[in-house]
Amino acid sequence: MVESKGWEWEKADLSPWLKPTDQVYYLAHKWSESGYKKILDLGSGLGRHSVFFAQQGFDVSAIDISEYGIDHLEEWSKKENLDIDAKVGDMAALPYKDNYFDCVFAYHSISHADTVGIYKIIGEIERVLKKGGELYTSMCSKESWDFSKSGFPKIDENTVLNKEEGPENNVPHFYADPEDILSIFHNFHMEKICHTNYCYINNEKLDCKHYYINGHKK
Repeated sequence: MVESKGWEWEKADLSPWLKPTDQVYYLAHKWSESGYKKILDLGSGLGRHSVFFAQQGFDVSAIDISEYGIDHLEEWSKKENLDIDAKVGDMAALPYKDNYFDCVFAYHSISHADTVGIYKIIGEIERVLKKGGELYTSMCSKESWDFSKSGFPKIDENTVLNKEEGPENNVPHFYADPEDILSIFHNFHMEKICHTNYCYINNEKLDCKHYYINGHKK
């Protein structure tokens, strides 16, 4: 298993990573109606989703391997008078009790691993999530340009080492197809798997595809 490596936020334009993504507005409503309370923001980055969920009244825990990201989240939550349990830590070894969370939200985070690491991370998610609890996550698609055409070195048959200059340099990225997803998440009842192609972002043409996965622990 490759060593976990977080984003180097000092090299990033932070502004796009401070606004919640569209999906969390739907999830906050859905999870509130379901009576869920305890949420883990896994790979929380700068804290945009932790802050949003806490503002909606959820009991939020956040973990990220980046000390910079967690420091930013703690300062942000303090300004907003929010009580968020924020920790620096590794997704493959979560510092939480078994069956503790109602929901795990992992947006563009668990793919930062190789094949062995992915299975360890999913095992940890299963451990800390209550039976029947809900997982919402994303994974890089093998149909993306980064996987098939970038020429970046491959660590194993599913994993590319990002070599672009910037905050993700030398961060591993695991790529999946539908069969991989069903194998990896075999202990979950799949509610929905969506395959999204980001053709354009901010008027820039892209070939970047992701899976969005919503399921419940069996």
